[in-house]
Order: sequence, then C-alpha cells, then structure tokens
Amino acid sequence: MFIPKRIIFEKDILKYPMASEILNSFKDNKGIEIIHMTSNRFKEYIPGNDLYTQFREGKKTLVIDTKKSLKFQSCKPSAHYQLPLVTGCMGQCEYCYLNTNLGDKPFIRVHANLDEILNQTKLYIQGRIPETTIFEGAATSDPVPVEPYTHALESTIKFFSEQKYGKFRFVTKYNDIDGLVNIAHNGRTEVRFSINTANIIHQYENGTASCEKRIEAAIKMAEAGYPTGFLIAPIFIYPNWKEEYQELLNMVKSKLPKKMKYPLTFEIISHRYTSIAKNRILEVFPNTKLPMNNEERNYKYGQFGYGKYVYPKDDLNEIKAFFSNEIEKIFIDKEIKYII
Repeated sequence: MFIPKRIIFEKDILKYPMASEILNSFKDNKGIEIIHMTSNRFKEYIPGNDLYTQFREGKKTLVIDTKKSLKFQSCKPSAHYQLPLVTGCMGQCEYCYLNTNLGDKPFIRVHANLDEILNQTKLYIQGRIPETTIFEGAATSDPVPVEPYTHALESTIKFFSEQKYGKFRFVTKYNDIDGLVNIAHNGRTEVRFSINTANIIHQYENGTASCEKRIEAAIKMAEAGYPTGFLIAPIFIYPNWKEEYQELLNMVKSKLPKKMKYPLTFEIISHRYTSIAKNRILEVFPNTKLPMNNEERNYKYGQFGYGKYVYPKDDLNEIKAFFSNEIEKIFIDKEIKYII
C-alpha cells in the first residue's frame, strides 16, 4: 500500500465521498503532511528546484483531484479506451513510458469524481452496442497501491459486473489485491500482472513488489475466478535473455492453479523509448544502465503522434518467435493477446 509523504487536496474536493474518506484515513497520521489548496497549482506544494528532486518528491506525493475532461483516450492494443481512475505511480521503474507524458508531474493523482467517470463509461459502452467495449484501467497509472483507501477498483469492478457490453482490465506490479478477491465480478474484469526476469526487476523496477509476490497475487485472483493474465514487459535483449525468460515462464507455470476458469492471457511488449523519455530518464537516473543507444534502434512513429526507438526488425522477429514457441510449449489453456 502506498503511504504518501504528503497529500494535496484540490480546492472544494471534499464534497466527493472518496476525498473525505481519504482525509479521514490519514488525518491523524503525524508523519503525513495534509495540504488543502486554495488554487489548482499542485507543483507549488512539491519541493525541489530540479527534475531530479521533483521526481523523488513527486513520487511521495498523493494528489486528490477531479478528472476534468471526460473524453477518454484510445488505448491500442490493450483496449478500446483508457479508463482514467488514477494517474501516476509510486514505482520508480527506470524505463517507464510515463516519463514521456508525466515526467514533470510524477505525483500520484486520484480522481475523486468516480461516479462521473463511470457514468461517462456507460455512455461509451452504449455508443458501441452490440459490440463489446473494453476499457484499460492502468494506461497511465498503477491503481493497486492506492486501492486500500480509494476503493476505486472495487467500485469499477462492481460497475462492470453489470455491463453486458462492457469489459474492464487493469495491470499491476503490486500485490495489494486482497480487497478485490471476493467481489462479484461476473468475469467482466481481467486482471494482469506485469512481470519480468529477476535481472530486469533488480536493475530497473525500483520500489515495486517482487516477481514472486506478483505471481502469488495472480494465483489469488485466478482462484477467485477472475480472467487472469501476465504482461511481460519490457522485453530486453541481453546475454542469456532467452534462458532467463524461459525460466520466468516455467516459474509461472509451476505456481498457477492446474485448472483455471479462463485461458491465461499473455501480452508481450519489447523495450522502446522516446527521445523525451530518454532525456528525462538520464536526468532522473543519471547512473542508469538502460540500453538506449539510438544507433542500435529503429525509429517508429506511434499512435499518439510521437516517435519511438524500437528494436530492429530482426530482433523483434526473434522476440516474437521465442515467446510464441515457448508459451505454446509450456502452457495449455492460454491466449497470446499480442507481441510487439
């Protein structure tokens, strides 16, 4: 569970029940600074005169605000739309793509107007009937570490349990999911856990749960009848990468229940980065060993209008062939959503 150093409440936010409940949860904790804003300039309340310091202080900061725009962004290939429950993440993964669009706003933002967000979700669903509309709840965040006091995932899972033409999915690197296990989800929510080799987690995934704890949490959700899957990302090519990823897949196989209600899903994403992210990563993590040599990558334009540096075509084909073959060999009831 994320325990912030400071909590910043947007002006007039306490009229929303979620905001009041969060305040009641933390107001007696002397180690947490409670800030009630008179304006909406969040960054004024976060210490630091440079990105290095602002990043670290921002990662200790929880902002309670409202989601102003209810126009949802697209979310290919994971889903049709992003579902904006939370923005930002307590983790300090050095490769994180959020360094591109949240680099100067690394704090965690909880959107207290959840009812309005879910009402808008219903309109998106109704607009595509009879097609099923899928929403991604972790496109710009990891909502699990704040779930014990926001209950945003709980409310959203209950909402989707009643949506014939809507489905919800989210992914996490954490294991604070006990409050979600016994919810009547009706199979409308898919839970995925982001995993990687011990080598990659140790080097780059600062402040996250261990791979073993993530898999333990996945077991709980699978046993509770949730559609369950794994996001293996980002894939890095390095010495012995195939052996280590094969070991990871075998560990998943050995720990999961023998019988699951739904096929186990996999999403495989190779490492990529933008120029903006690279510059911010080098400023925030000056000693990083992330492989970001532009000369060794191909430049590819993405869906949001900016380009990314990706592995060359031959390397991507090797990644696709390896994971396709290994997952097919190791797992029986499974589905590979995509390998990119």
